[in-house]
Amino acid sequence: METLSLTVIETRNAAPRVRDIRLARPDGGPLPSWQAGAHVKIRLPGGDTRSYSLVNATPEPAAATRPHHYRLGIRLEEASTGGSAYMHGLVAGDAVTVEPPQNNFPLEPAEGPVTLVAGGIGVTPILAMAAELAAANHPFRFYYAGRSRADFAFLDECRAVAGDRLTVHADDEAGGFFDLRGVMAGLGAAGPLYLCGPLPMIEAARDQAKALGWRDGRLHFEIFTAPTAADGDQPFEVVLKSSGKSFVVPPGKTIVDVLVEAGEDPMFDCRRGDCGICQVGVVEGVPDHRDFILTESERAAGTLMQICISRSKTPRLVIDL
Repeated sequence: METLSLTVIETRNAAPRVRDIRLARPDGGPLPSWQAGAHVKIRLPGGDTRSYSLVNATPEPAAATRPHHYRLGIRLEEASTGGSAYMHGLVAGDAVTVEPPQNNFPLEPAEGPVTLVAGGIGVTPILAMAAELAAANHPFRFYYAGRSRADFAFLDECRAVAGDRLTVHADDEAGGFFDLRGVMAGLGAAGPLYLCGPLPMIEAARDQAKALGWRDGRLHFEIFTAPTAADGDQPFEVVLKSSGKSFVVPPGKTIVDVLVEAGEDPMFDCRRGDCGICQVGVVEGVPDHRDFILTESERAAGTLMQICISRSKTPRLVIDL
């Protein structure tokens, strides 16, 4: 994988637990272009990577099409496994190894108004989408929800980009959670919704989309919460069809984890089951679907699975790898 050797040129607090970090080439030269929804992977000192959405708060297209710096907004997680803690420790002048932008959450062409919803630090890709839509003079609504206004990162930039198209909901001021279901019910029969936020928000949106009879593909989302192991998970055997190699996947690890540790090279990216890059065919066995990609009919067929998160309901699973 090609990498970029970048330097931290600026860091500041965007909110009490969110760092606004800008990266550039040491010589200030141009960087690979990107579109709203894209992310970069940061190489950590131990060799692991973490993905972070790219932030753009200006309707000027050159900020993304001909960038000279990348901007990230990173929340410090209380249970950080190294990624956010490392990023929060960076200072101007530090060197960082970065994989070029990838986009599993792109804005797609739309004829009607677009609805954008950000929950917490999920604002990072959503703000970039608002900037892109504003630059194109495309109609949109932008909802930004969180627990407290004091914790809202990039709020001034959101106001500057979206103007009166922005609605801010702070739970502590409103006396309750953001009414996502109500917003969705009021959208009518057309128009896409792009959502980025914590898992409960994503699950509520998926349930409401199903209840409203939305067509597949109308709801687009990205999750900023890593999955946790489920109680009762059991070990199972996974077999690679091409080589016949067999591996045991214990509780607390995914198929991708086990394959990477064994020196295999499966394709994957998000590790949350929402991008589809790790999807493989199922040759034998019954997958335990935990992704956010497959439709109900695809789940019922049992011929596809996302190996970064899904497991097996049967003791043995043969996959098309």
